[in-house]
Amino acid sequence: MMEIRYTLLSDGSSDRALIPILNWLLQNHLSDCAIQPQWADLRRLDKSLRNTFDKRIKLSLELYPCELLFIHRDAERETYESRVNEIRAAVSQIASSISIPTVCVVPVRMTEAWLLFDAAALRKAAANPNGNIALQIPDIRGLERESDPKNILHDILRQASGLSARRLRSLSVSDCTHRVSELINDFSPLRILPAFAALEAELSDVIKEQMHL
Repeated sequence: MMEIRYTLLSDGSSDRALIPILNWLLQNHLSDCAIQPQWADLRRLDKSLRNTFDKRIKLSLELYPCELLFIHRDAERETYESRVNEIRAAVSQIASSISIPTVCVVPVRMTEAWLLFDAAALRKAAANPNGNIALQIPDIRGLERESDPKNILHDILRQASGLSARRLRSLSVSDCTHRVSELINDFSPLRILPAFAALEAELSDVIKEQMHL
Protein backbone atom coordinates (compact mmCIF):
# COMPACT_ATOMS: atom_id res chain seq x y z
CA MET A 1 0.00 0.00 0.00
CA MET A 2 1.23 3.47 -0.86
CA GLU A 3 1.60 6.05 1.89
CA ILE A 4 1.11 9.80 1.86
CA ARG A 5 2.40 12.01 4.62
CA TYR A 6 0.89 15.48 4.96
CA THR A 7 1.47 18.45 7.23
CA LEU A 8 -1.15 20.89 8.47
CA LEU A 9 0.03 24.43 9.19
CA SER A 10 -2.79 26.12 11.08
CA ASP A 11 -3.65 29.42 12.75
CA GLY A 12 -3.56 27.88 16.23
CA SER A 13 -3.47 24.64 18.20
CA SER A 14 -7.27 24.38 18.37
CA ASP A 15 -7.32 24.03 14.59
CA ARG A 16 -5.82 20.56 14.92
CA ALA A 17 -9.50 19.63 14.82
CA LEU A 18 -9.09 19.92 11.05
CA ILE A 19 -6.95 16.78 10.90
CA PRO A 20 -9.84 14.25 10.98
CA ILE A 21 -11.54 16.30 8.25
CA LEU A 22 -8.43 16.27 6.06
CA ASN A 23 -7.95 12.54 6.73
CA TRP A 24 -11.52 11.89 5.60
CA LEU A 25 -11.06 13.89 2.40
CA LEU A 26 -7.81 12.13 1.54
CA GLN A 27 -9.29 8.71 2.24
CA ASN A 28 -12.14 9.55 -0.12
CA HIS A 29 -9.79 10.59 -2.91
CA LEU A 30 -6.92 8.18 -2.22
CA SER A 31 -8.60 5.03 -0.99
CA ASP A 32 -5.52 2.90 -1.67
CA CYS A 33 -3.15 5.10 0.39
CA ALA A 34 -2.21 5.03 4.05
CA ILE A 35 -2.59 8.57 5.44
CA GLN A 36 0.02 9.91 7.85
CA PRO A 37 -0.94 13.35 9.27
CA GLN A 38 1.32 15.83 11.03
CA TRP A 39 0.47 19.11 12.73
CA ALA A 40 3.15 21.79 12.43
CA ASP A 41 3.74 22.83 16.03
CA LEU A 42 5.87 25.97 15.88
CA ARG A 43 4.92 27.34 19.30
CA ARG A 44 8.27 26.66 20.99
CA LEU A 45 10.33 28.34 18.30
CA ASP A 46 11.68 31.84 18.70
CA LYS A 47 9.15 34.34 17.34
CA SER A 48 11.78 35.91 15.10
CA LEU A 49 11.96 32.62 13.20
CA ARG A 50 8.22 32.56 12.53
CA ASN A 51 7.25 36.23 12.45
CA THR A 52 5.93 36.18 8.88
CA PHE A 53 3.57 33.85 7.10
CA ASP A 54 6.11 32.74 4.50
CA LYS A 55 8.63 31.91 7.25
CA ARG A 56 6.03 29.76 9.01
CA ILE A 57 5.36 27.87 5.80
CA LYS A 58 9.06 27.27 5.17
CA LEU A 59 9.66 26.16 8.77
CA SER A 60 6.73 23.77 8.61
CA LEU A 61 8.26 22.01 5.63
CA GLU A 62 11.72 21.92 7.17
CA LEU A 63 10.56 20.53 10.51
CA TYR A 64 7.70 18.36 9.26
CA PRO A 65 8.73 16.95 5.86
CA CYS A 66 5.80 15.74 3.80
CA GLU A 67 4.39 15.09 0.36
CA LEU A 68 1.49 17.54 0.77
CA LEU A 69 1.10 20.73 2.79
CA PHE A 70 -2.27 22.04 3.95
CA ILE A 71 -2.17 25.73 4.90
CA HIS A 72 -5.03 26.93 7.08
CA ARG A 73 -6.37 30.40 7.75
CA ASP A 74 -9.79 31.15 9.19
CA ALA A 75 -11.68 33.67 7.08
CA GLU A 76 -12.97 35.43 10.23
CA ARG A 77 -13.90 38.98 9.13
CA GLU A 78 -12.18 38.68 5.76
CA THR A 79 -13.61 37.16 2.60
CA TYR A 80 -12.75 33.62 1.57
CA GLU A 81 -11.00 34.98 -1.53
CA SER A 82 -8.79 37.39 0.40
CA ARG A 83 -7.56 34.63 2.73
CA VAL A 84 -6.80 32.33 -0.19
CA ASN A 85 -4.89 35.14 -1.90
CA GLU A 86 -2.96 35.74 1.32
CA ILE A 87 -1.92 32.08 1.45
CA ARG A 88 -0.96 31.96 -2.20
CA ALA A 89 1.05 35.18 -1.94
CA ALA A 90 3.05 33.75 0.96
CA VAL A 91 3.68 30.50 -0.93
CA SER A 92 4.84 32.42 -4.00
CA GLN A 93 7.47 34.24 -1.91
CA ILE A 94 9.21 30.95 -1.16
CA ALA A 95 8.25 29.08 -4.31
CA SER A 96 11.89 28.62 -5.30
CA SER A 97 12.63 26.72 -2.09
CA ILE A 98 9.63 24.37 -1.95
CA SER A 99 8.77 21.59 -4.32
CA ILE A 100 5.66 20.00 -2.83
CA PRO A 101 2.02 20.84 -3.56
CA THR A 102 0.04 23.05 -1.19
CA VAL A 103 -3.70 23.24 -0.52
CA CYS A 104 -5.58 26.16 1.06
CA VAL A 105 -7.88 25.39 3.99
CA VAL A 106 -10.11 28.40 4.67
CA PRO A 107 -13.23 27.71 6.76
CA VAL A 108 -15.84 30.45 6.77
CA ARG A 109 -15.73 31.91 9.29
CA MET A 110 -13.65 29.52 11.39
CA THR A 111 -12.84 25.84 11.87
CA GLU A 112 -15.61 25.33 14.44
CA ALA A 113 -18.25 25.99 11.75
CA TRP A 114 -17.31 22.62 10.20
CA LEU A 115 -18.13 20.79 13.46
CA LEU A 116 -21.67 22.11 13.91
CA PHE A 117 -23.74 19.44 12.21
CA ASP A 118 -23.47 16.04 13.94
CA ALA A 119 -25.65 15.91 17.07
CA ALA A 120 -24.49 12.41 18.05
CA ALA A 121 -20.82 13.41 17.89
CA LEU A 122 -21.52 16.56 19.91
CA ARG A 123 -23.24 14.55 22.65
CA LYS A 124 -20.46 11.95 22.75
CA ALA A 125 -17.78 14.65 22.86
CA ALA A 126 -19.56 16.18 25.85
CA ALA A 127 -19.50 12.75 27.56
CA ASN A 128 -23.28 12.48 27.54
CA PRO A 129 -24.07 10.27 24.52
CA ASN A 130 -27.57 9.39 25.74
CA GLY A 131 -28.59 12.95 26.56
CA ASN A 132 -32.01 14.02 25.36
CA ILE A 133 -31.77 17.78 25.71
CA ALA A 134 -32.69 19.39 22.37
CA LEU A 135 -29.52 20.96 20.96
CA GLN A 136 -29.74 24.32 19.21
CA ILE A 137 -27.67 23.29 16.19
CA PRO A 138 -27.77 25.86 13.36
CA ASP A 139 -29.05 24.91 9.93
CA ILE A 140 -26.02 23.53 8.08
CA ARG A 141 -26.86 25.63 5.03
CA GLY A 142 -26.29 28.81 7.03
CA LEU A 143 -23.09 27.90 8.86
CA GLU A 144 -20.96 30.24 6.76
CA ARG A 145 -23.19 33.13 7.80
CA GLU A 146 -22.67 32.53 11.54
CA SER A 147 -20.47 35.29 12.97
CA ASP A 148 -19.05 33.28 15.93
CA PRO A 149 -19.14 29.50 15.33
CA LYS A 150 -16.67 28.89 18.14
CA ASN A 151 -18.96 30.41 20.75
CA ILE A 152 -21.95 28.54 19.31
CA LEU A 153 -20.06 25.24 19.43
CA HIS A 154 -18.91 25.78 23.00
CA ASP A 155 -22.44 26.66 24.12
CA ILE A 156 -23.84 23.54 22.45
CA LEU A 157 -21.20 21.34 24.09
CA ARG A 158 -22.05 22.77 27.51
CA GLN A 159 -25.72 22.19 26.77
CA ALA A 160 -25.09 18.65 25.52
CA SER A 161 -23.13 17.74 28.65
CA GLY A 162 -26.25 18.07 30.81
CA LEU A 163 -24.04 19.28 33.66
CA SER A 164 -25.17 21.64 36.37
CA ALA A 165 -23.85 25.20 36.37
CA ARG A 166 -21.37 24.30 39.12
CA ARG A 167 -20.02 21.22 37.37
CA LEU A 168 -19.78 23.05 34.02
CA ARG A 169 -16.79 24.94 35.41
CA SER A 170 -14.72 21.76 35.10
CA LEU A 171 -15.77 21.01 31.51
CA SER A 172 -12.96 21.66 29.02
CA VAL A 173 -14.76 22.77 25.87
CA SER A 174 -11.40 22.89 24.04
CA ASP A 175 -10.87 19.18 24.67
CA CYS A 176 -14.47 18.51 23.68
CA THR A 177 -13.95 20.38 20.40
CA HIS A 178 -11.14 18.02 19.39
CA ARG A 179 -13.30 15.08 20.39
CA VAL A 180 -16.16 16.25 18.15
CA SER A 181 -13.92 16.19 15.10
CA GLU A 182 -12.53 12.76 15.98
CA LEU A 183 -16.02 11.33 16.51
CA ILE A 184 -17.52 12.38 13.19
CA ASN A 185 -17.32 9.53 10.69
CA ASP A 186 -18.79 11.29 7.67
CA PHE A 187 -18.09 14.87 6.69
CA SER A 188 -19.99 14.68 3.41
CA PRO A 189 -22.83 16.93 4.70
CA LEU A 190 -20.29 19.79 4.62
CA ARG A 191 -20.11 19.56 0.84
CA ILE A 192 -23.08 21.92 0.75
CA LEU A 193 -20.80 24.70 2.07
CA PRO A 194 -18.86 26.66 -0.60
CA ALA A 195 -15.64 26.86 1.43
CA PHE A 196 -15.58 23.12 2.11
CA ALA A 197 -16.45 22.34 -1.51
CA ALA A 198 -13.59 24.60 -2.62
CA LEU A 199 -11.16 22.75 -0.33
CA GLU A 200 -12.21 19.38 -1.75
CA ALA A 201 -12.03 20.64 -5.34
CA GLU A 202 -8.53 22.07 -4.87
CA LEU A 203 -7.35 18.88 -3.17
CA SER A 204 -8.76 16.77 -6.00
CA ASP A 205 -7.00 18.94 -8.60
CA VAL A 206 -3.68 18.76 -6.73
CA ILE A 207 -3.89 14.97 -6.49
CA LYS A 208 -4.63 14.63 -10.19
CA GLU A 209 -2.21 17.22 -11.53
CA GLN A 210 0.75 17.30 -9.13
CA MET A 211 0.97 14.17 -7.03
CA HIS A 212 0.76 11.53 -9.75
CA LEU A 213 -0.84 9.02 -7.41
